[in-house]
Formats: sequence, structure tokens, C-alpha cells
Amino acid sequence: MKKGEECLKGTKHLWLMNEEKIPDWRKGEFDEIRKRKLKTGRAWAIKESLRRFWGYRYPKNAEKYFKRWYFWATHSRLKLMIKAAKTLKSHLPNILTYFKHLITNSVTEGLNSKIQTIKQMACGFRNREHYRKAILFHCGGLDLYARTSSETGSSLDTTIYGMAHAKL
Repeated sequence: MKKGEECLKGTKHLWLMNEEKIPDWRKGEFDEIRKRKLKTGRAWAIKESLRRFWGYRYPKNAEKYFKRWYFWATHSRLKLMIKAAKTLKSHLPNILTYFKHLITNSVTEGLNSKIQTIKQMACGFRNREHYRKAILFHCGGLDLYARTSSETGSSLDTTIYGMAHAKL
């Protein structure tokens, strides 16, 4: 093992956490490791610094902050951090639209991820109709129990039937 790697044993999840989420009982240990000035500590500090970017309200201020952060990241001598910074810079105009509209596509991404998981779990589907029904079943918020006429005020209303036969 290289020097510095031994002290990092068992700390992977600490580096992935936001600073305020680090458990109290591990804060002392984490602070000691950060003081060693390892590459991991520098990368974590750069990551944490970028989190402040999302706190800005105006695109110009956010862009100004990003430029300072970008300079720091690209001069960190950490290859992966430089690559990540350049990727973000190439998408900066689109990222800055967040500050105008305050809308993200996170819900869509989450739904797409769930659909991909369904597809992987099934190892493919025999036909498109089965795939569509599986998506509706897992992502449609179905109530698995049919409601009786006393609950709905109408004849038998089955949520499952309605959702399973809806078109995507």
C-alpha cells in the first residue's frame, strides 16, 4: 500500500457525504484525515465547494462563482477533477438556465432509471405490450386492491384495469 492509503481504509462513504451529513462520532477521524493534505481531501474540498454554486439566485453571479471554482478545479493537478470540471464547463450554458427557470429534469431522470431497472430485471420482454404493462404496474402508482362501489360511489372501479389498459 502507498503511504496515505492506509489511513483512508474504511472512509469511502465519508468522502461521498456532504459535510453536514458526516456522523458526529466520525467527525474527529474525518478532520484528522483531511489535515493530511491527501489528494482525496483536495478532491472532496473541491466537490464541497461546488455545492455552493446551486445556492445562487442569479445566473451572472452563479457564472462568476463557477469561473472561480473552475480555475481551482483545473489547477488542482487531479486528473479526474480536471475532467469533471471541463465536462461541466462544456454544459455551462444549459446549467445556467436552471437559475432562470428553477426547473430540473430530475423527476424524468428518476422515472427513466426506474424503467431501466424494470427492463434489466426482466432480462427483456417477449413483446412490447408486456413491457408497457410492467412499466405501468411499477411506475403508475397503482392501487393493487380493487375499490368496491361503496368506496367510489359508482360501479366496480378497478384502478389496475384502468392503468394496465392505458396507452403509454
